[in-house]
Amino acid sequence: MTFIACLLAGCSTWQPPTGDAVTALRTRAETTSKQGVTLRAAVLSRADSDRMFGIDIQGTGVQPVWIEVENASARSMILLRTGTDPDYFSPLEVAWSVHSWFDRKTNARLDEWFNRQGFHNPIPAGATRSGVVFTNPSRGTKLLNVDLLGDQTLIAFTLFLSVPDDATHPDFSRKLFAYPPAAVTDHADLGSLRAALERLPCCATDAAGQGVGEPLNGIVVGEVADFSAAMIRRNYRRNQQDFDNAQRVFGRIPDAVLRKQAQAGAPATWIRVWLAPISYQGRPVYLLQVGRPVGGRFAAANGTQGAALLHGDVDEARNLMVQDCMYSEGLEKLAFVRGPTPVPLAQEQATFSGAHYHTDGRRAVMFFVLRPLSLSDIDILDWEPIVEGDAHARE
Repeated sequence: MTFIACLLAGCSTWQPPTGDAVTALRTRAETTSKQGVTLRAAVLSRADSDRMFGIDIQGTGVQPVWIEVENASARSMILLRTGTDPDYFSPLEVAWSVHSWFDRKTNARLDEWFNRQGFHNPIPAGATRSGVVFTNPSRGTKLLNVDLLGDQTLIAFTLFLSVPDDATHPDFSRKLFAYPPAAVTDHADLGSLRAALERLPCCATDAAGQGVGEPLNGIVVGEVADFSAAMIRRNYRRNQQDFDNAQRVFGRIPDAVLRKQAQAGAPATWIRVWLAPISYQGRPVYLLQVGRPVGGRFAAANGTQGAALLHGDVDEARNLMVQDCMYSEGLEKLAFVRGPTPVPLAQEQATFSGAHYHTDGRRAVMFFVLRPLSLSDIDILDWEPIVEGDAHARE
């Protein structure tokens, strides 16, 4: 009874905040412009949330992002929230999560206030609109995708936003790896690029550079912002866990890890990413390790052994990721090259982590651009066959 009384007393005293939360957000926001539109965005800290909402919403599992769109173009625009987060939360959902029991008047005021702080469409030509989009949490750095739709126009932005409450956390403050320019070999044509891709390492190693790690079965050619924007559309988020760091390539842990968001936080497809010391016509090349956990979405969550152990059919995970990329509207070209040594199902390869896998030995190579593309726009390169005619082939 005491707990309930405290809960009721706490919410019944809620009042709309009177301070200015937006000025500080605008000051530290990341800013970019294109086609007459300027975008500003910042992730709210715990203190920002308190100033804007007058109540702690961090425990709800929601990460509010402040977005401002200055539309100097001749077209009215709308912000596509599902492009920012396919599982975004509406303002009224978030308000409901902090409702008080048996206090309808306070709950109605909370609903009205949260709804007022949300981002509202449209953004008329010559106007500026700002507000909050309630997203699923990212740690350290948030890859923010913002798609603005106008008459016969789609303007896509990708920003890398610092998560303020993680700024001093050693696990989340790491910057993306970059080579010095002199250490990168650029390839001007597809033939030399293909040969270089086939020379990349077959598999990861352990921290000592020994042991057989999981196979490296994917490659991305393109800017990290282009690839990130495409994968956000397919519900992948940056999420690096301790067991990911056991896999080493080029002598280092993954530069980033993306995970496809599954229901109720269940484990799903992961993509471990390493920047390679090569490029194609000045565009960076990333080496990928694509896999799924044993048990898939039925495995235990939160990095337990089931969530960490690689499922043996790595080709299936690779092919599902390729299909996600094809539907992401960012894939320009697709090819396959020779990669890991083929391993038949009857002779699965053991890894130092205790996993076993089989593979047809091919790597998917995906070229990304930022502009939206349809399935019919994808250029299929005539390298290795797209559909392999052996027992390892998947749809």
